[in-house]
Order: sequence, then structure tokens, then C-alpha cells
Amino acid sequence: MTTIEADLPRIEPAPPGPAARWPFSVSVVIPAMNEGQTIGRVIRAVREQCPDAEVIVVDDASRDDTADAAAAAGARVIRRPYNIGNGAGVKTGVRAAGGEVIVVIDADGQHDPADIPQLLQHMERYDMVIATRPDRSSQQNAIRWLGNSALNAFGTYLVQMEMKDLTSGFRAMRRSVLIDLLHLLPNKFGWPVTTALAFATAGYHIRFEPIAMRKRAAGTSTHKLFRNGVSKGLIILRMVTLFSPLRVFFPIFLLLETLALAAYAWSIANGDRWLHIPPSTGIFFLGGLIIFLFGLISEQIASLRFRGPEH
Repeated sequence: MTTIEADLPRIEPAPPGPAARWPFSVSVVIPAMNEGQTIGRVIRAVREQCPDAEVIVVDDASRDDTADAAAAAGARVIRRPYNIGNGAGVKTGVRAAGGEVIVVIDADGQHDPADIPQLLQHMERYDMVIATRPDRSSQQNAIRWLGNSALNAFGTYLVQMEMKDLTSGFRAMRRSVLIDLLHLLPNKFGWPVTTALAFATAGYHIRFEPIAMRKRAAGTSTHKLFRNGVSKGLIILRMVTLFSPLRVFFPIFLLLETLALAAYAWSIANGDRWLHIPPSTGIFFLGGLIIFLFGLISEQIASLRFRGPEH
């Protein structure tokens, strides 16, 4: 895997604690919708940890006082006229941010702003630091834990790098890197998975930092069981098409060609002539060949997405 560490400015870590002053500018992006009960407290806690940071709240057409509470707490508020999605909120915040390092944190109180310095202290050596839930107890339920574990395993297979807690939205990222990959992010859920795999595919450094997550302090989660399952399926399809199509298409090609040989061997065992090709053999063989060619083309298209201006 390639790396650009030598091309990035060296950043010396600051001592941990609320009084830390980082030798790089920081922007904290908080996408929010109907989080009026918690947003003010989150912003004040962020200010305590990073008093010099720019705090941007993207209000996704909330029906409560989220925007007013955020503005009263001292954040820069970007108000949407209608709802677009969590991923779009992150993209809007990143485009508007002026900091060299972007920290994304939820507005619902699950993430503790006191952990922000723990993420920022690793930005000397890494391009992205993801806050990961260290055990199953931090997940909301067993089904979501199993789904997230499967997603992590599949992401690891695609990019050939161990992926942990891909769905965690609490992370710090270099803006110069993120801005070049921003067009890949979906507007709805799935932006955390996409950014992590995009950074890994492009050869940037990622660190997974164990941090305990808290339960939602207020509000209603937008994750429902069926909707969450559908979104996970769509995320997997995006992962395949965006990052490493051939790692999925090629095993399917091998399976179909194996079935073609098995069908041919079965016909011979049942008395057919050697030169006779049964229809099932032809279908499996041609189907596998077509899938392989589609995978090869998809792989070339996917690689073009990561050929952009280097910083």
C-alpha cells in the first residue's frame, strides 16, 4: 500500500487535556437534526476541549430549536431549507470548514467531546483517526452488533487492511485529503464506511482508537431495524462498486467456471460424448466469463476515482 506520509507536514502532538493548543487548526463539524435538547451541551463541551476550534453545526431542517440552541452556544450554524441526510450534512460542514483537521462528532450526546484530544494527538502520524467502540456492550443491540461486525469483515476483505467499527461517525480527518474524496460520500447514512475505505484504498494512514460510547441522551434514533438492514445492504453494494469490484466478481467467476466443469463431467459420467457440451455447461461458462469482464471493467473505473490532485 502506498503512503504519502513524507509529503504531509509534520505535526507535533500537543499534551492532552482541555488546555491543549494544537499546532494545526481544527474545525469541528456537527450534523444535527432535532437535537435541540443536547446540541448546546455538546457544543459547550467541545469548546472546553478545543477553545480555538471552529465549530460548525449543519442543521438538517430540524423541527425543533436545534439551530437556535446551537447559535446560542456559539457555533456557526448552517440551516438547510429541507432535509437531505446525515452524509450531506458532513459534506456541507467540510466544505465550509477552514481547519486543517476536521473532527466530526454526533449531536445526540453519544460521543464525549472530552475524547477529542485523544483523537487529535495521533494526527501527527495518521490521516484519519476513528473512535472505535471496544466491545459489544457499546453497541445498541445484538443485531446491529452482528451487522456492523459483518460490515467490518467485508471492508477488511475489500481493502486488505483490518477495519474496525466502520460505522462510527466520531473521527478526526485531514481536510486536504477528505476534500478530494468528498464526492464519493453518500448523502444519507454510510458516509463513515465510505470515508474509511476511501482513505485506505488511496493509501492513507488510518488509526482505530478505542473510546467508550455513551447511549443517546435524548431524541429519537433514525435507525430502524428494517431500514438499517436495507441501508447496510446498499452500503455493501457501494463498497463493492467503489473500492474493489474484482475481489467480488472474480470469486463468482471461479464458482461459475467450476460449475461449468462439474456439469460437463456429469454429462460425460452419464454417457454423453466427449465433444458434446451440455447447455448447463455453456450457460455457466459464458455467465462466468461475462461476470469476469464486467468485474475487470469495474475495477478500472473504480481505480480512476482515486486519481486526483496530490497534496
